[in-house]
Amino acid sequence: MKFLVIRFSSIGDIVLTTPVIRCLKKQIATAEVHFLTKQAYHSITDSNPYIDKCYYLNKELDALMNQLRSEDYDYIIDLHHNLRTAKVKKALGKPSFSFNKLNIEKWLYTALKWNRMPDLHIVDRYMQTVQAFGVINDGAGLDYFIPEDQRVKESDIPTSHLAGYIGVVIGAAHNTKKYPLHKLQAFCGQIKHPLILLGGKEDYERGQQIAAADPVKVYNACGKFTLNESADLVRRARLVVTNDTGLMHIAAAFKRKIVSLWGNTVPEFGMVPYYGSNFLSSSKNQQGPMQPPADILEVRPLWCRPCSKIGYSKCPLGHFKCMEKIDATVLLTRVNERLGLQA
Repeated sequence: MKFLVIRFSSIGDIVLTTPVIRCLKKQIATAEVHFLTKQAYHSITDSNPYIDKCYYLNKELDALMNQLRSEDYDYIIDLHHNLRTAKVKKALGKPSFSFNKLNIEKWLYTALKWNRMPDLHIVDRYMQTVQAFGVINDGAGLDYFIPEDQRVKESDIPTSHLAGYIGVVIGAAHNTKKYPLHKLQAFCGQIKHPLILLGGKEDYERGQQIAAADPVKVYNACGKFTLNESADLVRRARLVVTNDTGLMHIAAAFKRKIVSLWGNTVPEFGMVPYYGSNFLSSSKNQQGPMQPPADILEVRPLWCRPCSKIGYSKCPLGHFKCMEKIDATVLLTRVNERLGLQA
């Protein structure tokens, strides 16, 4: 039974599809699982042992269609559900199961502040696309695979950080998802623990401004490493402070402790850190369940939030209260509590 799973973007969304891929491959004895995404995200899927073959969209989808037709798929699992995936499904003419994006519900929430979102994580909504095959969520959480030759060498990590560090993700696709620079400076200046700042090349200058106050304690890794290397830095971290972005989901895949910062988006969209029921069950102790492995810091109530299901380059109202009102001292306290550190 041959499946084509489609998710074109982005980093976090692709990572969130990994339970579907794994469960299909492991629970259907004859399953052959192919994955279609954009070329820019090949490092996320190249090393996934549950994917038999990857197809990558570079520029034009038409150039790929003959190859996809030749595969003669039995079923298409559409986890993106947009005009481009509709074109693929029409061209291949195979039975398909599509993810419900809940665009109407998201519009009601962002435009009218009327929350009609289901109390269901997006992973569980993805899993609904394969339930007709008897495939169920195995509770193992998210996957992220880093090839040995794409891991960070110890010589590339400051000696002062080898004994343990906190990863601080300062980047995000949209500015209204980013914790403000002055807040980050206040947090990083106060905490008594080595820090590694994570982000892309576009975050390097902000990282330099944060690290300037204490370049020994704060290592600016923004733009210096590939995605897989950054993922490896996340894997090694004792805890990850992060915006609502792709590295947050990678941190959850590695079962890291997380303190997440939420601006214009909200947890009700169903994309909070996802660990899987197996991890949560195995983390119980004699006193009962452990403290949830991820903290969520957000401003409630705030009448203008959520203002977008994705984000903006700047706050539409100009005040950016959704992030500005998350106190750096509160963030510091949460991180210290997670790590059992003194303030």
